[in-house]
Amino acid sequence: MLKYGIRERRAFLDQAAIDHRYIYHALKRFEDVILSAGGLIFLSPLLIGVAIAIKIDDKGPVFYRQERVGHRGKHFMMFKFRSMCVDAEEKLKELQKYNEVEGAMFKIKQDPRVTRIGRFIRRYSIDELPQLFNVLTGDMSLVGPRPPLPRELKEYTEYDKQRLYVIPGCTGLWQVSGRNDVGFHEMVELDLKYIRKSGFLYDLGIMLKTIKIMVFPNGAY
Repeated sequence: MLKYGIRERRAFLDQAAIDHRYIYHALKRFEDVILSAGGLIFLSPLLIGVAIAIKIDDKGPVFYRQERVGHRGKHFMMFKFRSMCVDAEEKLKELQKYNEVEGAMFKIKQDPRVTRIGRFIRRYSIDELPQLFNVLTGDMSLVGPRPPLPRELKEYTEYDKQRLYVIPGCTGLWQVSGRNDVGFHEMVELDLKYIRKSGFLYDLGIMLKTIKIMVFPNGAY
């Protein structure tokens, strides 16, 4: 039995019905543009301060660009503040055997690739803030399933790929329901639950919970 009351896998989603929610998608896009633009302006002092701290703490670029898979399999470059050493990807193969999450994800609590400032900004999800630029460009939304890596997508079943029926988000039901304490299959179920229940007020509720979690972390590492 999975956590969070999810007892078994439910039927596949109706992608056509999801695509035809024109009013909701228009309102969601309007909300994304207004809030992401406002957030970048309001948070600019914090963003500048974090950028300086990263540069002082470790040699290398301030931002990290990573290829992700979004809506309907579209590939795009996602932005984050760099929280790991510059050769993190090269060291990944050595660490795969220590993976603490089942399924098509990789997470370990004491990842040696994470820098000193990286541990802090990860704990409070500050490293995710540059994704507001991805929201402005339309590759991401404020709320939605997290976009997978191409290598993760190769391990997806057709059922798992339903996460790609909507635009991926900076935050979502997974992030406010335990995050790294939740396994891959449970994450998929939570994302599909979000897609079924998504609406303007539902999205707003998740955003408010996300702000609370940024102040009182719930498992980010």
